[in-house]
Amino acid sequence: MRPWRHGGPSVRPTAFMELVRTVGYHSSAAAWLFYFYPIHEAWAAYLPQNRQEEIFGSDGLVVDVFTPLGKVEKDGEGYRLSGEWKFASGVMHSEWIGLGGVVPLPDGPQPCLMAIRTDQVEIVKNWDTLGLRSTGSNGVRCENVYVAPDMILPLATTVSTRMPQTTDFDPEDPSYRTPFMPRFLMGFPAVALGGAERVVDEFEARTKNRIRIYQGGQAEAQNPSGIRALANVRLRLDTLRASFDAYAEQLEAWTDQKHHVASDAERERMFALRAHIAREAMLIAVDVQTMAGGSAIFKGDPIERFTRDLITIATHTTHLYEDALQGYGKALMGIGAHPLW
Repeated sequence: MRPWRHGGPSVRPTAFMELVRTVGYHSSAAAWLFYFYPIHEAWAAYLPQNRQEEIFGSDGLVVDVFTPLGKVEKDGEGYRLSGEWKFASGVMHSEWIGLGGVVPLPDGPQPCLMAIRTDQVEIVKNWDTLGLRSTGSNGVRCENVYVAPDMILPLATTVSTRMPQTTDFDPEDPSYRTPFMPRFLMGFPAVALGGAERVVDEFEARTKNRIRIYQGGQAEAQNPSGIRALANVRLRLDTLRASFDAYAEQLEAWTDQKHHVASDAERERMFALRAHIAREAMLIAVDVQTMAGGSAIFKGDPIERFTRDLITIATHTTHLYEDALQGYGKALMGIGAHPLW
């Protein structure tokens, strides 16, 4: 998802989301990284042009942790960064990493991404989790690493202006034609939907072939409660797909309109859609897990694995359900919004 001038493809939002969803049907963890590696190049496209050339010219993978946990101190024209961050998905194979910290910029302190090379951090191998276990989303720490001022991306400014730190860019490039956060986060609904589709398909196949020993040997395909359960999750999946399509269609419209800065209400609606999709995908999986019975509780069973993955996906900060509804409600009432998502 890098800019055209650095070899980026002209991939429309819907096409990218469908690619991620397709991978997600087979593996949530694979889809997570399939989405993360290309999209995490997006923020580097907002650095000055010489830094873009350095990062994109290296052909190294880019990862990040937005959470502003770093300790930042001024050092000459630049800054020194220290701290520890969790959830650095893909860090094991990356060359560049952006780490969050509140930077005392000349215009005032602001949460920023500070770009450094991955060999300047220590990888903390702490990724032992409920789900998404094969993403290798380990933690990182660094101590007193120098960061030049032109390797710093002010997040609030980027979200509010959608303008890179250079005048040398192509405004026709999709990298700059849609609101930053809704585009940057578009893969999460795709990962969740792909996993939910797989779970429901697995449940349908088992429902058609299941024999209920303690129901007198009755075939589940002839059991009214089993038939109703299948119809319920299939209908919920259909509504989930409609929410996914609404998200993708909004990105497509913004791209065509060159609508690069979203209002609070527009941005928070996308936040709410992401949260709804993640939460409902998780709830569908949990219901299927319990309705499928003992066959689905063994480690490595597709339903068991996807359920764990979808629960883990639903906990991600960029689509926490309560935060999203609060942000969307505040925006609708004209009393503010979430500061970032």
